[in-house]
Amino acid sequence: MRKRVLFLCTGNSCRSQMAEGLVNHYLGDEWKAYSAGTNPAGYVHPLAVQAMSELNIDITMQRSKSADEFREMELDTVVTVCDDAAENCPVWLGKGNKAHMSYRDPATASGSHEERLAVFRRIRDEIRQEVLGFLANGSS
Repeated sequence: MRKRVLFLCTGNSCRSQMAEGLVNHYLGDEWKAYSAGTNPAGYVHPLAVQAMSELNIDITMQRSKSADEFREMELDTVVTVCDDAAENCPVWLGKGNKAHMSYRDPATASGSHEERLAVFRRIRDEIRQEVLGFLANGSS
């Protein structure tokens, strides 16, 4: 049986969505990933979709979800992905081991489309390296 991980942030439009897609793509044999927010934005950010598509990972069918949907789910690990310097990261009071990994919110990036996309790519790559390493090394 696959282990379950929930990626939690505030808006559930960028970082947690990319983490969900990365884990399901690269570690899908061992892990089933979900993502949620304490105050869901209601959409998956188009630049997150674009950055993930560059890795041939399609997150267009993912949706912005409330953390409340997962309160009763049996989870092995819950990872918060907020940048504490920029926002208050939610506290998970449900089931599962807890971990925190801080990433800048790419939705706050400014500049041209390419400049903003570069920030999404950088955050995507940070999440890919750190989160996949964390889960692959038996985080639960």
